[in-house]
Amino acid sequence: MAKYKQESHARSILKGVSWRIVATADTILIVLLITCLNGNCSIDHAIKIGAAEFLIKLLVYYFHERIWQFALKDGVVTSKETLYKTISWRVVATTMTFIISGAILNAYDEIALYIAITELFTKFALYYFHERMWLKLPLGKVRKIFKKN
Repeated sequence: MAKYKQESHARSILKGVSWRIVATADTILIVLLITCLNGNCSIDHAIKIGAAEFLIKLLVYYFHERIWQFALKDGVVTSKETLYKTISWRVVATTMTFIISGAILNAYDEIALYIAITELFTKFALYYFHERMWLKLPLGKVRKIFKKN
């Protein structure tokens, strides 16, 4: 039986998709909350921002995962390493949220900033727990699924 020390590309992709589902739902709810609090509720903007983030951040997330796979070669990921990974992703992702929100809302103003800052807190916790849950699935399980087909 092989002992894997690194995630497969398929696992990184599946992990990215599962994260984007959670993160996109959170983004849509945050955009709705912030725009409604501002008096301009917009499901249209919420869906556009969520969809743009899903597509753009899925690709960026994959590369972020692969960089961290290179950095964590031993196959053991501590809570501290998960925290560092979470911080690095939040810096990248929150910046992207501000840019995407500003582009779709046609203004890089306090609304785009409030969306990004709110996401900073909600997604920090969500991402950390998403990472820890994926660590419970032993490396090699996804490889075995794809090798059987």
